[in-house]
Amino acid sequence: MKRPKIKITITGRLGKCGCHRGHKVGDVFDFDTDRGKLCPMAMHVAFPYIDILRYGGSIPGQPKGRAVFCCPDVDTIHVFQVEIEEEQTE
Repeated sequence: MKRPKIKITITGRLGKCGCHRGHKVGDVFDFDTDRGKLCPMAMHVAFPYIDILRYGGSIPGQPKGRAVFCCPDVDTIHVFQVEIEEEQTE
């Protein structure tokens, strides 16, 4: 079974400071190809959600194929959305 592609998008910021890694609202990352570009603290929080979604699970209270979480940096608190990217059929 082929694993689905995962897209990570920064959708908001709740903290008072900018990101120490330079991330900003609207940034989009591909889990498989951009792993080294995403802040390690955010990736640490994202991974359990990604693992659940990628292997067919769902997050209670979240739409199917999607999860929302926050960056653990209290000064920044970026809001991330992780979602399964549906493959385009021609």
